[in-house]
Amino acid sequence: MDELVGRLASKAGIDCAVAEKTIGIVLGFLRNEGPSDKVQALIDQIPGAEAAIAASSSNGSFAKLMGGGLMAVGTRLMALGLGMSEIQSVARELFRFGRDKIGADQMGEIISGTPSLSQFA
Repeated sequence: MDELVGRLASKAGIDCAVAEKTIGIVLGFLRNEGPSDKVQALIDQIPGAEAAIAASSSNGSFAKLMGGGLMAVGTRLMALGLGMSEIQSVARELFRFGRDKIGADQMGEIISGTPSLSQFA
């Protein structure tokens, strides 16, 4: 997790704590919306990912008010202080990291199998 947090923080120019929260939010979204077997393979390759997902979903009542999907993720990331360009940087770096960990084919299946995600790839 530290490697991914560091990469996201430096590439997107964000604080490490924000990067870790962002990872939890995005991985939680992928788990809920993407192809579950492929997403789980990615999560399994990131030590600490389960804890980050759990921490990001602890704000359950707020998340339920916003609904689901990519728009809810965007709203949650913006609430952390991220702008659209930072969200795009984070997404691209997370996808690069995923390709390094599980391969381009599996990461491509996650991106294509998750509604609205390809615009960030």
